[in-house]
Amino acid sequence: MAERQPSDDLARLRERVDALEGRPAPVRHRARSACAALLIVLGCLLAPLGLVAAWTADLADDTDRYVATVAPLAGDPAVQDAAADRITSALMSHLDLADLLKDVAPADRPLIEKGLGLLGGSLEDALSGFVRDKAREVVASETFARFWTEANRRLHTTVDKALTGSGGGAVRIEGDAVTIDLAPVIAQVKDKLADSGLKAAEKIPDVHTDFTVLRTEKVADLQSYFRLLQLAGVWLPVVAALLLVAGVLLAVRRRRALVAAALGFAFTALLLGLGLTVFRAFYLDALPASVSQPAAGAVYDTLTRFLRTAVRAVIALGVVVALAAWLSGPGRRASAVRQIWHAGIGAARSQTDRLGLRTGPVGPFVHHHRHWIGWLLVAGAVVAFVLWPHPTGWVVLGLALALLFALAVVDFVGAEGAG
Repeated sequence: MAERQPSDDLARLRERVDALEGRPAPVRHRARSACAALLIVLGCLLAPLGLVAAWTADLADDTDRYVATVAPLAGDPAVQDAAADRITSALMSHLDLADLLKDVAPADRPLIEKGLGLLGGSLEDALSGFVRDKAREVVASETFARFWTEANRRLHTTVDKALTGSGGGAVRIEGDAVTIDLAPVIAQVKDKLADSGLKAAEKIPDVHTDFTVLRTEKVADLQSYFRLLQLAGVWLPVVAALLLVAGVLLAVRRRRALVAAALGFAFTALLLGLGLTVFRAFYLDALPASVSQPAAGAVYDTLTRFLRTAVRAVIALGVVVALAAWLSGPGRRASAVRQIWHAGIGAARSQTDRLGLRTGPVGPFVHHHRHWIGWLLVAGAVVAFVLWPHPTGWVVLGLALALLFALAVVDFVGAEGAG
């Protein structure tokens, strides 16, 4: 006598019949799906904040990471021009044309003073141009690059000073600006002017002038926000990931939920990338005329470039996961793609068999354990991504292609009948 089917199997059968006939799902399933959707939405919304928090904590806690971030600014032409302008302005305020005439022979002074009266301000402009040329030489040299790197490494991290307001030194917050004191570079320019024959530069006292890195009317607010983000740098990404995983596991149709979660994750990361671009335009428009917009734009782009890299990596990861979940599903198009895949590998396996190439006992072993081997390869790709120091979109794509190639090898070696 045939045994009765268990109640769980009957329940599943009724659910499938209801789905085929278009009947509404049970109330408990609707509530479960709603909770799963809520968890996924919350996870997707927290994902961009998690990225920003992780980026902030990374810059604030890792001096080497910070130095690697800001080091290229020393060679940026816009930053060099802005620094040269600040240095020239500071030095010209201490250079007097009358002092320059003291070393001229007394008999020649009336003639030179008469010439100065005819030239008007042109001589001062020429002197300013001369000073700027020397300043530009210094900021374009290794001297400025070493100053930039050593100052930022020695004085904690810019995030600690600019966003948390801690410490003092060359990098500090004054009023509504985050500045760097260029005094060591000015001293180098003074020496260069003196070596070029402008002896009056030797009499210039120590000059301190600030180079603005960041300016905003709400520095205090930014400090508070970034303190919170710094504290959340470790836990917020974990919470977002756990919410997404919980939503997928709670869903009635987990594969569909995984596709939705992955695409939602990628979409919110894309919104963050667009937000960085929009905020850049608003930030530069709000700067006063005294601040060099090209230099400010270079600083902004440099400080956020690793965050933009992380955004691209997350978008690539979301698309890859969604595509993998869809291709492994029972859909008609996904099944057709898999059939083409297996048919191509089977044809290649048959051709190698005709050529007399055999896998020996490896083929049957791989065929018998192919599912476990496949999951181990997937786990390996996930571990590689998690342990990668700072993955990029190309890293995600490379890992996906490497995994696809490894799965193809497993399918090829473990093809049915191989031996």
